[in-house]
Amino acid sequence: MNDSAALNLIRRLYDYHRWANRRLFEVAAALGPDLDRAVGTQFSAPTLKGMFAHIYAADWIWLSRWKGTSPARLPDGDDFPTFGDLRERWDGLEREQQAFVDGLTEADLGRAVEFKDTRGQPFRQPLAGLLQHVANHATHHRSEVATMLTMLRGSPPSTDLVTYLRQQAGRG
Repeated sequence: MNDSAALNLIRRLYDYHRWANRRLFEVAAALGPDLDRAVGTQFSAPTLKGMFAHIYAADWIWLSRWKGTSPARLPDGDDFPTFGDLRERWDGLEREQQAFVDGLTEADLGRAVEFKDTRGQPFRQPLAGLLQHVANHATHHRSEVATMLTMLRGSPPSTDLVTYLRQQAGRG
């Protein structure tokens, strides 16, 4: 794949990423107090609010790293008093993330990103792989969110990539 095609694929992947996150977020927002209800310790976070906070935190820390800073701590559910507070911060993060992705050049994909993890361990990895990691990471946790939503209210709407592509083409 040439760099131009790779860059277009990354941009589409992030459009899908925002769409899928918002689709589940809207369903969850209608649950009210159940957002803070513990659904199970088998999940990466036991509550829906905590799970969404985790997805937000991963997007936030990686964007920070891509821009040259290495935060030592991830935000968690306690950093957001309400689900609305989380959505407000997420809206800003999505705008910042979209501007970053839209501003990438083909050459940026091969750029090495130097950062430290939250334990202070240094890493150096190509940006292209890290961009793919963030969207893929969220896919895993969106599946947990979908399972939690199913347990609380019934199956949520599809977040399949093909559903997104059909909607984008006006056929969904």
